[in-house]
Amino acid sequence: MNSIPNSWSTLRVELTASRGDGIALTELAVLQISTDRESLLFLHSKGKGLFATRNIHKGETIFIEKPVVSSQFLWNALYRYKACDHCLRSLETAEENAQRLLGKSCRVLPHPEQCSIRKDLHQHCPHCQVAYCSAECRQSAFEQYHQVLCLGPSREDPKHPLNKLQDAWRNIHYPPETSSIMLLARMVATVKQVCASVCCSWYVSAPPFCPTCLGAPLLTDVVALFLQGQLELLRQLFTAALYEEHLSRWFTPEGFQSLFALVGTNGQGIGTSSLSQWVHACDALELPPHEREQLDAFIDQLYKDIEKETGEFLNCEGSGLYVLQSCCNHSCIPNAETSFPDNNFLLHLIALEEIKPGEEICISYLDCCQRERSRHSRHKILREHYLFTCSCPKCLAQADDANLTSEEEEELEGEGETDDAELEDEMTDV
Repeated sequence: MNSIPNSWSTLRVELTASRGDGIALTELAVLQISTDRESLLFLHSKGKGLFATRNIHKGETIFIEKPVVSSQFLWNALYRYKACDHCLRSLETAEENAQRLLGKSCRVLPHPEQCSIRKDLHQHCPHCQVAYCSAECRQSAFEQYHQVLCLGPSREDPKHPLNKLQDAWRNIHYPPETSSIMLLARMVATVKQVCASVCCSWYVSAPPFCPTCLGAPLLTDVVALFLQGQLELLRQLFTAALYEEHLSRWFTPEGFQSLFALVGTNGQGIGTSSLSQWVHACDALELPPHEREQLDAFIDQLYKDIEKETGEFLNCEGSGLYVLQSCCNHSCIPNAETSFPDNNFLLHLIALEEIKPGEEICISYLDCCQRERSRHSRHKILREHYLFTCSCPKCLAQADDANLTSEEEEELEGEGETDDAELEDEMTDV
């Protein structure tokens, strides 16, 4: 597993997540949270931010981060996207991955040696048979949350409280998926397993996220569930499966809604693919021109065939909560982007351009096509999906533009499902 680069120490996180007593959240000393009053006031309108303290070069990995907790999407798993239950690493070989996406068992990939999947390392929980990519992941899951969540021989029992919870979630939240109820379950299980430690009291009293901050991703699903009364059904099932006395406030209607808000405002989509890993490895091969041309043509046709059969659902998909990444605000001209090049839940934040000391490190909540649309169209998407109005340099420069869209944009805006699919695709790009 990759280590955190030296650039970790060159970042300054300034977080002004307000608690009930109005005190700025400053417990996370490891993130070097500033208590400077000017900085806090400067960032109050955004809630939090991430800034460079040295020159960061274009293409540089700013940091690599492991999530506090993560989980594969439930429909994704049900449709046989095989992933490590802990780190979400794809468990299929590249060839198996391609064959499943194509619906054809006869497709053979060239250069099989470029596939990084090691099936000899795969392990299962001896009690419930959940699959992991390695002994390390199995042990990490067991030590963090799996002791609480292991279903043992009841894994296939539809009457088990956890299975009833997951089934209810699937019947409420259809693809394209944006989160999983199991992300909340793993949060609770994590705390239950470390209830005697200092970490637990910190996690319960002041989790490293801001559930009410502006400018953070998707609350629309939460609002929809709440308005339809389905959130109460999930809360009851969640309570039946996981209730813990010292976490009782998380199981109240208000506390459960806050958990959803925390995940909605801070969740980061994760996408992994053994096929994508194989393609990247093939791209790096030094081949004679003729062989390179043949291989590139093969890969191009492979993706065209997969698109016809499977559409945009290529990856093992899930979501996670990341402390540092959640501090990155949105910009329509981002200077950084997230990716998952290790084929697991390790998030890489990569600089898209030179970033000077003192500059804010921003990502974009919009995909490339959406960022090219008018200011009015961008604001409409951001307000509907992320509940804030952008004031990045691009938006400020276009402040005098007419609040009108072209006929083409109006047609796109009328296709809400298209926008949702584009957002989901952006979230889970490998």
